[in-house]
Amino acid sequence: MKIRPVAAVPYIFIYIFLILLVFVALFPVIYIFLSSFKTNMEIMVGGIKLLPDKWMFSNYVRAWQLANFSRYTWNSLYMCAFIVVGSIVAATIQGYVFSRGTSKMTRFIYGMVMASLFISVGSLSLFPQLQITQFLKIDRSLWGVILIYVFGMNVAYVFLSTSFYNQIPKEIDEAARIDGCNFFRIYRSILFPLTKPLIATIGLISFRASWSEYLMPYIFTLGDQNKWPLVVGVVSLRSMGGESAVAWDLMLAGISISIIPMMIVYLTFNRFFITGLTEGSIKG
Repeated sequence: MKIRPVAAVPYIFIYIFLILLVFVALFPVIYIFLSSFKTNMEIMVGGIKLLPDKWMFSNYVRAWQLANFSRYTWNSLYMCAFIVVGSIVAATIQGYVFSRGTSKMTRFIYGMVMASLFISVGSLSLFPQLQITQFLKIDRSLWGVILIYVFGMNVAYVFLSTSFYNQIPKEIDEAARIDGCNFFRIYRSILFPLTKPLIATIGLISFRASWSEYLMPYIFTLGDQNKWPLVVGVVSLRSMGGESAVAWDLMLAGISISIIPMMIVYLTFNRFFITGLTEGSIKG
């Protein structure tokens, strides 16, 4: 008779723990998706029952029509595209400069930038950010959000980028200088193509953050609903149901629609995302 190894027993508990962890992580998404097919009354009085009594596919049609989803989706894609590209360019340039810079001033600036990771003022920073965009005359458009995200909220990306460049041998830079390349030619033509995992990581994180951002786009587009991104439009569905109660059925249907692009992007770049996080955190 084959004796089962005692060392294999603990793995059962590890698998059980991981399954429970996955369930806890996915339960809100599953609940939102299944509840989006319920009536508003069933959502409010049905408790945590997952499956609807009657599948209301019309919730998606009503949510799409009432919230002007086509316009809001375009606004979100427009905003996220510039934020993603801008964050990648800004973070990789800063990371390259901080990684290859040897002067005391460069190190001091890098230390100050990293110190800002531990300073969090929350929504209190919205007022000075709004003043900056008012000075630049972009306080009533999505360009104010884009500017703040690209240049004011990328400290973590700079850290990842600097750590990633630190792992690339500096002998590559020296060989390129011998061939006549200057500082930024080395970055653009030689090192930047080597950072595909880093690019995917920054792109995915910045896309998730900008796609799900609500407060800042709402404030910056307060006077013009045609500039609302998708998340702001989804929240506005709560008062579009034609009832005195909050229209949870329309909101959950809108949320389910808004999750789809994020899931597609993550599943597409997941492999590069994991690689970029692990390679960018080994040494810094």
